[in-house]
Amino acid sequence: MNKLTSLFNLHEGEDDREKIFESVKKNISYRGANLWILACAIIIASIGLNVNSTAVVIGAMLISPLMGPIVGAGFALGVYDFSLLRKSLRNLLNSTLVSLTVSTVYFFASPFKDVQSELLARTSPNIYDILIAFFGGIVGVIAVTRTEKGNPIPGVAIATALMPPLCTAGYGLATWQLSYFLGAFYLYCINCVFIGISTFFIVKYLGYPAVKQVNEKQQKQVRISITVLIIAMLVPSSYLAYSLYRQQQFAKNTNDFINDEFTKKGYTVVYKKTDYNTNPKLLELAFLSKRFEKEEITRLENQINQNKYLRGTHLVIRQDSTDRLRALKGDILNEIKSTENEIDQKDLRIVALEKQIAQNTFDNQKLLKEAQAIFPKITSLSVSNHSMATAKDSAFVVTAVIYESPEVLPAVDNEKFRNWMNQRLSVKDVAVFRRVVPPAPQPTTNKLGKKAKK
Repeated sequence: MNKLTSLFNLHEGEDDREKIFESVKKNISYRGANLWILACAIIIASIGLNVNSTAVVIGAMLISPLMGPIVGAGFALGVYDFSLLRKSLRNLLNSTLVSLTVSTVYFFASPFKDVQSELLARTSPNIYDILIAFFGGIVGVIAVTRTEKGNPIPGVAIATALMPPLCTAGYGLATWQLSYFLGAFYLYCINCVFIGISTFFIVKYLGYPAVKQVNEKQQKQVRISITVLIIAMLVPSSYLAYSLYRQQQFAKNTNDFINDEFTKKGYTVVYKKTDYNTNPKLLELAFLSKRFEKEEITRLENQINQNKYLRGTHLVIRQDSTDRLRALKGDILNEIKSTENEIDQKDLRIVALEKQIAQNTFDNQKLLKEAQAIFPKITSLSVSNHSMATAKDSAFVVTAVIYESPEVLPAVDNEKFRNWMNQRLSVKDVAVFRRVVPPAPQPTTNKLGKKAKK
């Protein structure tokens, strides 16, 4: 028994009580450095919540001095120092107002007002937050009473998280979202109350003497006040924890229902929507190809009502009254066929045009330069294909070469030019023509020797 008692003995390693008490009193006040640290910690935490940075939020928790007046209030209750209790509560109220003001101003001025996961995590407190605050407060107070403070205090600051709920409450005020403000501020109150209560219990366990003689009536008032605070925090948080449990069970059983009734049977779910907060709860689904008859839907609804977590859920399966899938498939196939026919007709026209262009396209500029190198008298040149119609309703293509020159080419040169064009154009028989350029009209003069006007 003695070994078990010594195992849980908190007196071993305990610091001088007068020294501890003075340290607690000193950390209550928010003046000078403490006030600067508090304001900066609030801004850092607000920025962390705003940009959804967990690391920044943790940093703000580590430097926050908000634990001082809460621990002071717990100590004051434990030793029945009502003067210290009033001072602690007054400083806690002042620090809370300063923190709310700073965070509200920051979020009001910030251009980024989207709700992030770090913000949402502080808007729905439950029984688990009470447990964290209570046991975290116990660890923190034990660390305060030790000669060697060790590492628990930074961990307590992170676990109990006083700063982020205050900043979230400021966000709720800045954006006029009352639910966020109430949820976050309730979480802050939970942390404050249960850290203070855990401090009270440890102080009582360590046997700190009362600062003055108090009668039974005053002690009873303290016990009643603590009991009322515990109940006031426990009842709403227990209800919220139960609601959270029900919501998680609804999500889990919904997924199990979809998996058992549809996925395992090969039905592809293309759309799913669930809503726990509507009355009745909602499960809305749509499928890739499966269509459900009225009898099947009735069977599924009965299956839902047999599950205690899904009972009363309204099942909605999105599908038309006609078989739109087959109609849509037919429309698509008809459209594809029509498009293919149009493409075939266009392709034929393009091929014909390309062939026509290819047959009648010659680089006349290049041919002229080559021809002038051999026949300098040629001044211009044109080559093109011509379709010649016959009396027998047939046609054939003739490659015609038209050139201009100041004088007619000699017969030898003309034959040489025609043979060269056959070789150059890779044809058998070109038709060569010389275009006669009419002489330019000469100006006439009147009797006075002046040019006549036309």
